[in-house]
Order: sequence, then structure tokens, then C-alpha cells
Amino acid sequence: MVELDQIKYELPESKANLMEVGDSLDLAGLKSRLEEIDIKTQVEGFWEDREAAQKLLKEKKSLENKINGYEGLEQDLEDIQVLIEMAEESEAHSTGEENAQIAAEIREAYEQYKSTLESMRLNTLLTGEYDRSSAIFTIHAGTGGVDAMDWAEMLLRMYTRWSEKKGYKTKVIDLQDDTEAGIKSATVIVEGENAYGYLKNERGVHRLVRISPFNSQGKRQTSFALLEVMPELDEDIHVDIDPEDLRIDTYRSSGAGGQHVNKTDSAIRITHLPTNIVVTCQNERSQHQNKDMAMKLLKAKLTELAEQEHKDNLRELKGDFSQNTWGSQIRSYVFQPYTMVKDHRTGAEVGNVQAVMDGEIDYFINEKLKLKP
Repeated sequence: MVELDQIKYELPESKANLMEVGDSLDLAGLKSRLEEIDIKTQVEGFWEDREAAQKLLKEKKSLENKINGYEGLEQDLEDIQVLIEMAEESEAHSTGEENAQIAAEIREAYEQYKSTLESMRLNTLLTGEYDRSSAIFTIHAGTGGVDAMDWAEMLLRMYTRWSEKKGYKTKVIDLQDDTEAGIKSATVIVEGENAYGYLKNERGVHRLVRISPFNSQGKRQTSFALLEVMPELDEDIHVDIDPEDLRIDTYRSSGAGGQHVNKTDSAIRITHLPTNIVVTCQNERSQHQNKDMAMKLLKAKLTELAEQEHKDNLRELKGDFSQNTWGSQIRSYVFQPYTMVKDHRTGAEVGNVQAVMDGEIDYFINEKLKLKP
């Protein structure tokens, strides 16, 4: 069967690619670390420090997923080879239609194997210090008036849908609605392994071109929105911020947010004076919780900024960084007169703009990851 001959021809390369991924994962090191954790979990008093115990179990689960995922691919490849041998043996005793069906089933299994292998290979490219962390992203409406605020809300939906498809949990911690349509800004925590490693490739300016539903003349409108992404830092990571560098303001919450909305000045705005960076939080239950979350956002943002600026100390960050990120347009989304989403960094294009807006953005993320030197 020609179909099976082609798969047989590709199998040696597939096996070599799998071994390369195994080398990148350092399977021996993963298994050694897993054994260490197993020993620690059996020590008396393991649960006395519940937070440390849960962190260790989280690492254990991650290691098991990587090891089991790789070994599962090894088994899948072996199964495909066995299926090919069985199909060849039964070819003479089966009808042409049966042989075609068997070949199609093997092809489907092989394509699934290659897809899973590629996902695992891309995961090995997430080698940054915080790549495996959860992520915090903020969307800001840019120029374009009401269209820009509507566009910001569309992007919020897109990234929320993407997160759901990846199995991540999301939590909106700040949302600034517009009085007419859309949102002025939104900040969301995306909880899950590798969330930051993936989403950091999405930061920058996103450009929308469409016939404006808010323009009575039906003209095309260009709108912009900015996506900022930072890692969610572990509680045990200490970030030294001088209290003298902060201005903390309280204000009344707006929009959905619970019992304190429009009743108390529970929302918090913190300005980091040396960099002019501003963070806000209004969706927690109390002013104290909003302040804690805002400080968490600020620490994450300053840490991510220091990494980008190659600074070892946050005190070295001086100047107005509040508008710097607006200089990088990464992607255009064209709704009319044709449909296309194009990434300006990689040249990746997709014609199905609706699928992209429904969260199908892995193609763009993966193409950017492949550019990593």
C-alpha cells in the first residue's frame, strides 16, 4: 500500500525526532528528581508545611506528565510500526476497500503522533526563568475611540477562549468598562504550567481593520490594543521595592465586582514613581485584598521589565516606561474587505479570522517559538 510505504519511509526520522526531544527533556534527570520528591513525600512531618508540600506535589505532577507523555509517544510509535506490519501481512487477504480503511486509520494515528510530538518539542523551547509559570496579562484599548475599546474586549474574549482550550483557569482581577461599548482595560491571571512561556510571545500591539459597527457611514476603521504579559511570581520570590517609590491611591470600583462596588473606595491604584508604571485592582473583596493583588501585579511587571532591560536590580529601572511597549505592532487582524490574520514577526497567516477570534492562536504562538535561536 502506497500510503503505508510513505509512513514507513518517514518513521526513522520520526524516531530520531523523538529521541532528540528526549535528550532535550533530560529524561534521566527528570526521573532522578522524581525519585527525590517521592522520598521527601514519605518523610514524617511532610505536611507540616502545607504550602511547601503542595508546591513539591505540583512539581511531582509536572515531572510525571513529562515522563508519561514521552513514554506514551514511544509506545504510540511502536504501536504504529506493529499496525503497519499487521496491515502488510493481511493485505493479500483483504479487499481494496478494507486495505484503504486500515491505511487511513494508521495515517490518522501517525498524524496524531506527529502533532503530539511537535507540541512536546515546542515545550522544550520554554527555557526562560519564568516560562513555566502562570501568567498575568493586561489589555489596553489604544487609538480608535469606541472601536478600540470594542477591539480590546474582543481580544479579552480571544485570550480567555484560548486559555480554556489549553485547560488553564482564568481570573479577572481588574476590568475597566467603557460607558458606550467595550473595555478600556482588563487584567487577567491565567493559571497553569507554561502559561507565561506561551503568552509572552503575544505581548505587543494588535491591529484591527474592519467596517466599524459604530460608524453610520460604514467606513473602514483601524483600531489598536496593547497586550502586556508578565509571569505570576511564586510567593517565595522576594522582590525589593522601596515603599518611598510608591504612590497609592484609592477610588470607587466600577462595573461588576461584588458587594463593595460603588459603596466603598475599595479599588487600589499604585504608581511606581521611578518608572511611572501604574497597576490597579478592584475585583477583590476588600481594599486590603485589592492592595495585595496590586502589589503582586507591580512586582511581576517590574521583574519582567528588569529582565527585558537586562537589569539585575529594580533600582536601576529609571525613566518613563508607561508608554514604551506601544512601539511594537506584532499582528494585524483584517475583517474587511477580505479576512486575514497576519503576524508581522514570523509572516504566519491565517484566513479564518473567526477561528482565531475563538481562541485558535496556537499556530502564531508556535511559529514565534520556532524563531527562538
